[in-house]
Amino acid sequence: MARVKGGNIHKNRRKKVLKQASGYFGSKHKVYKTASEQVMHSLKYAYRDRRQNKRDMRKLWITRINAACRLNDISYSKFISGLNKAGVEINRKMLSEIAIDDPKTFTSLVKIAKEGLEGKATKQEVKTTKTVEKEAKTDLESLTVAELKKLAKEKNIENYTTMKKAELLDALK
Repeated sequence: MARVKGGNIHKNRRKKVLKQASGYFGSKHKVYKTASEQVMHSLKYAYRDRRQNKRDMRKLWITRINAACRLNDISYSKFISGLNKAGVEINRKMLSEIAIDDPKTFTSLVKIAKEGLEGKATKQEVKTTKTVEKEAKTDLESLTVAELKKLAKEKNIENYTTMKKAELLDALK
């Protein structure tokens, strides 16, 4: 029987590993055996460090929120507990960004959290303040016609289906 060589399959597999190992030091990017070992280790490290990075980012966000909370005379744990009791659903990444970029808004969140701890703020009150802020920030001119028609329907404006964008803007204002 004729000898069968691996040919393209083996060559392509080795080539793929060596391509992944390009840039490694010494024989790790030249010799297949050492390159494959290093690539396996590198993939394990990458998998591990993707999870480690998530942990590190969460630690950073919590540290930033804690610093901002201390400036507003509340501890981090009481702040988070108060937000949960008040029904405010916001993740730590966004809280961290708010603490850095907009201290006034963060102070208002602290106030809501303190009310939540005292049992004064309810979930309904927080939702209405969210919708009021959202409506205030919404620039009607940047909305599409479909979104404007949806708003007009919510506000019970007559004949909103046949109106053009300019007419919808006038009717909503």
